[in-house]
Formats: sequence, structure tokens, C-alpha cells
Amino acid sequence: MAENPPSNRPDDSGNDDENAKDPFSEMFGSLFGGAGGFDPKNLPAGLGEAMGLSDNPEAMAQMMAQAQAMMAAMSKGDGGPVNWKMATDAARQAIAGDDASITANRASAVANAARLAEMWLDAATVFESDGSEARAFSRAEWVEKTMPVWKLLTTPVALSVGKAITSALSEQIPEQMRPMMGGAQGMLQSLGGTMFGMQLGTAVGGLAKDVLGATDIGLPLAGTGPALVPANISAFGEGLEVPEQEILLFAALRECAHARLFNRVPWLRSSVISAVEAYARGIHIDMSRIEEAVRDIDPSNPESFQSLMGEGLFMPKRTAAQESALAKLELVLALIEGWVDEVVAAAAANLPSASGLRETIRRRRAAGGPAENAFASLVGLELRPRRLREAAALWAHLLEERGMEGRDAIWAHPDLLPTDEDLLDPQGFTPRRQLAEAGMDDIDAALSKLLDGGFDEPEADAAGNDEGSAKPENPADTDGGKDTDPQGPTDK
Repeated sequence: MAENPPSNRPDDSGNDDENAKDPFSEMFGSLFGGAGGFDPKNLPAGLGEAMGLSDNPEAMAQMMAQAQAMMAAMSKGDGGPVNWKMATDAARQAIAGDDASITANRASAVANAARLAEMWLDAATVFESDGSEARAFSRAEWVEKTMPVWKLLTTPVALSVGKAITSALSEQIPEQMRPMMGGAQGMLQSLGGTMFGMQLGTAVGGLAKDVLGATDIGLPLAGTGPALVPANISAFGEGLEVPEQEILLFAALRECAHARLFNRVPWLRSSVISAVEAYARGIHIDMSRIEEAVRDIDPSNPESFQSLMGEGLFMPKRTAAQESALAKLELVLALIEGWVDEVVAAAAANLPSASGLRETIRRRRAAGGPAENAFASLVGLELRPRRLREAAALWAHLLEERGMEGRDAIWAHPDLLPTDEDLLDPQGFTPRRQLAEAGMDDIDAALSKLLDGGFDEPEADAAGNDEGSAKPENPADTDGGKDTDPQGPTDK
């Protein structure tokens, strides 16, 4: 008996009835994937008219070219909630033609600046360098090196977005195509992942043209060692009237300080990422916004396909769990940036332009830029240390009160970190900790005494009963057993 030809379903069971291609996939395959490319004659009867393109062959060709590119990207996806191939390609496209390769001179300048920065930081913090060589990234290299962390941060969001897009697109399929839907749910899910990947990549590409290093959003995006983007540092310095060498050194100080903190406080990175994930898991998708965006797609304008992920996609109302996660995230980002701000200020005391660069960076981190705002719009989350100045004031107070070693020792455990109250009242930090420690000592002493049997036993009275445990006397026992009911015994 001849073997059945291989099926085109994942289970590959060979059952022709169940495993044949659904008509929807057949139609799209012939339209977009055929060797001969798009042929308008392949359109199902009435589809062009339903989409308003029957009299506009040029618009139809544009739409099909856009769809063909999207279908090609979908075919290369890994089946997850985000088409990461599309995300990386979109990020690279966003920086195409505006990304010079790293020359040997640039790489040497970054390495030299980082070495000097490490020497200056030795006198400003007890956290030591791990000896990693500072890397110089082109914008494209920054995209490649940071993409694994973007996956961690955005996958929970992408799951919700993909589900919403799939549902909305299913409702918007033209009537003429409804009978052909068949098993197209997977295709729509791939489309959602591709669209999200396209928008995410565009946002990451925008950040790649703006960031100074690998820690600009408050956590290490490209591994544990310091990394700088020389092209962005040069662009940042335009109009500041500060020598580029000083700007490079100041950027290296910040990058190396971040690297020391995350290297010597191993729980910190996971704490930040966990807070982001906790917030992202609770994001609610505005279904009405999705449906409206799908309806607003203009088939004659291919770029309108990308507008689906625009601002306003997420519902502004947050859950209690999200509020808690967001508060935790904002606090730890402020503490990280405040510590780095203070340490770098001390290390750069002899740098002529240090104070001006410090203030510029403070404002930059607090306000964010267009690329950071685009990312926030996409995932519904801003990664900005809004309370940087308050946190810096707290770390300055702790340095004065406890010295460098005492200040940095606060990073030893997450339970020791300052709270919102401490940011508002730095002088009260130590008294509050002493009060809490005294309370814990009392609890420990009481628990230890209990476990050792050190508490006094209740004293016994003359009759041999324990005080505090004697039961109240029964009135019936004190009157010889007589019935004390004023109405007399009840008739049985």
C-alpha cells in the first residue's frame, strides 16, 4: 500500500480529511506566497468590492505588497506571542542608514574612559569593579545585545495584545471571507504577534538612537559589564558646549557605577524585572480601542496597518495589584538612579563640567524622550525614576550619617531598602530602623523565652486550682441543688 503523503498540520497524522489545508490558508498562500507573486485575478469573487478596492488596482497592489511582507514575516515567526524576527528586523530598519560601525579609535576611547572612571569610582563606593572591559556598541549591536531582556519585559504584554487583536480581527473579516475562515485562528494569532513585533522593534530602534549605554532605563540590558554607544554620546553632547571627552567620561562613570551596583547586589536585577512582569501581567486591553483601530485601517494606505498599536491601546485604570507593582518599581528605580547620581557626583568632583552634566542627565531621566515615550505607549509602562532627586538626597544623608560603607551596606538585602516614607523624611530613616529593630528584639526575646519554658506557671490557690483557670461556680452547687428559677420548676 502506498504511503499517504505528508500532511500540512502539526500532528502530521496523514488523515486527509482533517489535515488538508483550510481554504483561508490556501487563498492567502496563492495570493501572497506563490512563486508568481500577487495576481489580482486570484481574488475571491466580491472581495475587492467588499474592501473598496475594485476600482483602484494601485491601492490593491500596495495593500497586497504590505500583506505579502507581513505574511513572509509570519512564516518566519517562532509561534510565540511576539514575532521576534520581525521585532529585530523592524529595530534594524529604524536605525538603517544612521549607524556607523565602531572604529578602533572609538573602541579605544571608550575603554580608556571606562578605565579612568573605574579608578575614580574606587574612591566613591565600596562596591568593586568585576574587571569587565567596557564595550563600545553600534546602534545595531545595542539592539542585538538587548533583545533578550526586551523579551522578558514585553512577553506578558504581548500575550494580552495578541489575544485582543485576534478577537478583533476575527470580527472584522469581510462577510465574503467568513465561509473560508476554517482554521485561520492560528494565522490571526501569528498576525497579532507580527504586528506587535513590528511596533516593539520600531520602539527599540528608537531607543537605540537615544541611549548612552546599556543601563539607561535602570537595569542592565546587555549583560553585566559596562557598555556605551559612542554615536549617541556624540549626539547627546551637541549644543552643550562641553568637550566630548568630558561627556564620554561622565557617561562612562554612570555606566560603570550601574554595573558595579548590579554586579555586587545580585538580587537587584531580578527584583526590577519581577516588578515589571507583575505590572505587565495585569494590563487590561481596551477592546473597543482595538476594534476601532481595525475598522480605521485604510487598505489604500499600507502604513495604516502599523497604526493599530498606537497610543490609547491600554485601559488607564489599574488594578490594586498593578498599583502595588508600579509603586515598587518606581521606588527601586528611584533608589538605583539616586545612588548612581550621588556616587558619580562624588567620583566626578574634579571634572570641570560635572555639575552641569549631572543636572542635564537628571532632567533627561525624569522627562524621558520620544523613543522612551513610544515604548511606554506600546507596553503601558514608563521606566522613569520620577523620585530621583528625593532618592539622591536620602543617599547623601546616609553617607553623611553612616559613611560610605554604612551607606552601601543598605543594599545587602531587599528588606533593608528605604521606603517611600524614607524618601520623604531622610532624617527619620535611622530612628525608624532602630525602633523596628528594637521591636524585633523584643519579639525574639519573648519567643526564645517561650521555647525555653521560661514563662512562670499560673499560681495554684488553696484548693489546688490554677489561678485564672478556675471555672465559675454553678449556682446549683451552692444551694444544695435547689431549683433557683423564680417561676418554679417547669411541668414536664
